[in-house]
Amino acid sequence: MITSKDFPAKPTAWCPGCGNFGILTAVRRALSEMGLKPYEVLMVSGIGQAGKLPHYTRVNTLNELHGRTLPAAAAAKLVNPELTVIAVGGDGDGYGEGGNHFLHAVRRNHNLTYILHDNQVYGLTKGQASPTSDEGYVTKTTPFGAPTPVNGPALAIAAGGTFVARGFSGETEHLVELIKSGVRHKGFALIDVLQPCVTFNRKNTWKWYKDRVYKLEDTDYEPHTRVDAYRKALEWGDRIPLGIVYREERASFEDMYPALKEGPLVRQKLDPSIVEPLLKEFL
Repeated sequence: MITSKDFPAKPTAWCPGCGNFGILTAVRRALSEMGLKPYEVLMVSGIGQAGKLPHYTRVNTLNELHGRTLPAAAAAKLVNPELTVIAVGGDGDGYGEGGNHFLHAVRRNHNLTYILHDNQVYGLTKGQASPTSDEGYVTKTTPFGAPTPVNGPALAIAAGGTFVARGFSGETEHLVELIKSGVRHKGFALIDVLQPCVTFNRKNTWKWYKDRVYKLEDTDYEPHTRVDAYRKALEWGDRIPLGIVYREERASFEDMYPALKEGPLVRQKLDPSIVEPLLKEFL
């Protein structure tokens, strides 16, 4: 039986009280409850505090350049369709530096899950405004206030996303179920996870979120109409919805092009005579 102990946490570099801890706990629990073995999972991450999450659990890990998480994750899924691929990154990494890759990964509907840590600042580089900082938010890089923010879930819906959800790191049980649903979804699954940055973001605190978030499951909302989902994703301020905002069954990129599995991207059998000299040369 697979348990969360098969995905052991390691000492972290995160600040005490960071929202990343709740996300890490939810990821470990979701993987174990789905019965996935560590070698069956690949986590791809970019740069930032969020990008460190794969380091703190025992799965295959690939660190990419800032904003380049999704192309690598998509390539891994194409090469090995049986692999469970989870991309991890922050709001700056995903919606800023990686914004163009985000749009095209969504519209292509690659069969992978993107867990995006949304703390509304650049935490690693000392609290500059990020693409999701609230309008008017003052930082060292926005002394006159931040401009209109990016709404990640709304952007994903507009780009043709087939699974769009929003979670909160303070609602771990709820987040576990969102991650499990996202991983099981056949196509691109965005899970935008709201989380406080206890060091640099003094506005969007634990209390700020808890006073505003509500679960869509507790309402009569159905996530099957794109226009309604877009309106729901735009809710922000006094009330912020959590849960699956939109879900649609559509062929994934990998399923649309089955010839990819038979072409040059198919994995070759390991040839020790080629690999061993390379290991000796570079290790």
